[in-house]
Amino acid sequence: MTTQEILTKYLEFYKKRGHKQVPNVSLVPEGDSTLLFVNSGMFPLVPYLSGESHPLGKRLVNVQRAGRFATDLDEVGDRTHTVAFHMIGNWSLGDYFKDEQLPWAYEFLIEEIKLDPNRLIATVFEGDESAPKDDESIKIIQEIFKKYGIDAKEGVRIFPRPKEDNWWQRGEAVGELGGPDSEVHYFLGEGSPEGKDPIENESEFIEIGNSVFMQYRKTETGWEELPQKNVDFGGGLERLAMVVQGKNDIFETDSFWPIIEKAQEITGKRYGESEEVTIAMRILADHMRACVLLAMDGVRPSNKDQGYMLRRLIRRMVRAARKLGFEKDLSTRLVGVVTETLSWLYPDLPGMESEIKTVFENEEVKFLKTLEKGTKEVDKSLKKLTGNNLDDLVNIAFDLYQSLGYPAEIFIEDVKDKGISVNQNDFTKAFDEKFEQHQAQSRAGSEQKFKGGLADHSDTVVKYHTTTHLLQRALKNILGDHVRQIGSNITSERLRFDFVHDKKLTDEEITRVEKFIAESVEQKYPVNFVMLPREGAMQSGALYLAGETYPEEVKVYYIGESLERALSKEFCGGPHVSNTSELSEVEIYKQETLGDGKQRVYVRFIN
Repeated sequence: MTTQEILTKYLEFYKKRGHKQVPNVSLVPEGDSTLLFVNSGMFPLVPYLSGESHPLGKRLVNVQRAGRFATDLDEVGDRTHTVAFHMIGNWSLGDYFKDEQLPWAYEFLIEEIKLDPNRLIATVFEGDESAPKDDESIKIIQEIFKKYGIDAKEGVRIFPRPKEDNWWQRGEAVGELGGPDSEVHYFLGEGSPEGKDPIENESEFIEIGNSVFMQYRKTETGWEELPQKNVDFGGGLERLAMVVQGKNDIFETDSFWPIIEKAQEITGKRYGESEEVTIAMRILADHMRACVLLAMDGVRPSNKDQGYMLRRLIRRMVRAARKLGFEKDLSTRLVGVVTETLSWLYPDLPGMESEIKTVFENEEVKFLKTLEKGTKEVDKSLKKLTGNNLDDLVNIAFDLYQSLGYPAEIFIEDVKDKGISVNQNDFTKAFDEKFEQHQAQSRAGSEQKFKGGLADHSDTVVKYHTTTHLLQRALKNILGDHVRQIGSNITSERLRFDFVHDKKLTDEEITRVEKFIAESVEQKYPVNFVMLPREGAMQSGALYLAGETYPEEVKVYYIGESLERALSKEFCGGPHVSNTSELSEVEIYKQETLGDGKQRVYVRFIN
């Protein structure tokens, strides 16, 4: 039974029972700035679970794409975890309750998609000071199992569990809804599951469904019964496909296996040939699928919010591909199989394939340059390391980030690959603290006025200063002559450039600017200056800062064979390199809108 067939059966099953289907909405939440991504099917329904009338009625059903990037990202690589998935769900908004929901849930699993009832184990809420033990659900589940000839005793087939396992609530604030839930776990192990608590024997089970009974509201003194009692059922579609298709590995299902097959074809590696290859292919398949869904919903790589997560996923994907000997063109060769695999659910997705390829390819090319150089530096640094002192690791990571833009989250994966033990949470906290300290120092330093906007006259700073001239020329050529510098700041780590323009650069414009500078480096233009009267310098076409007070005689730096035929010419105090061949290729790694038609870009050398 395919994933599509499972979903079709689910939707039809509940539609026959009076449910109306609600839309599958974007992964990027609307109207909730506290949440980066929609993480469950119930997210769009929160107002209606609180009592607001839904236009489609009290019985609802849907499938919803969801992402749990923060919580599940580091788990990807095992046989069950994925960061993006689809939740199937049905809801009762003050209509039916436990007597209907539990029998329907098991009927669908056992009679519609033919799961073996002998492999199903239930967990329920064991009770505490918030609410009593859920004896009602226990009795209903016992009757359900009895229908299939199974004596479902507590501690054998049904396991009461504490609040952290079998209670759902949206938050801690007064007025939040909550209640006990009943989970269904499928046994993947050998022999009989009877007597095995699925939480305590986690490696042998997979959770495939959860019925939440929202029958309480939080008050200042505890939880009180609601007049409107809701049902919220959620099940992982890909996990259901895994057990229906008789697999012990979610990546062998029809949702992921076509991607794995394509990766095998490209790399010559075989899934399962070694643990390293298997983990890398799982990360590749999961992240590519997640990235396509994010791009479909309009997310683009950036250094903020959803864009940063997409960038992080692409980076991890590229790194995993390199472990398989897959050096380039990863995105363009895998996007197609993902769009084809998902087209039954998203028919418009294949038409977006070309655009998605371009977005991924641009990001991949940038990161490969950083990764190639950074990996060598990581190896050198870690060889010198004695022990696994956290401060030493953080210092190495920060130096690599500052000098090469090498991401800390990739560095910590390198460390783990080398067999060095480190607590990731401790590392992240220490790295963030160091970053904050550096930012504070940078802000303090920027208050000082350096001639020409330079932090010092080191070789690197001088190179960045000259690169600023090429950057302004590139921006004017590509965006239009209205572009005008309104400020800059240069350190040994990067240059920051502020200019007049009404919107951020597109990915294509960034690529063209970077290419212009790279070609200018290759052309080996000479860099010289002349002293000219101020008015004559202005008439020569040399660029200058509007509003700046200049002396009667000014220095004009020009890049090219002569002032008349110069690629770039500007009023500038210097210093500069003598030839563009001394410079390096660059990447624009960050953008900001300053408001009022002003933009800021951050640029750094990549080799």
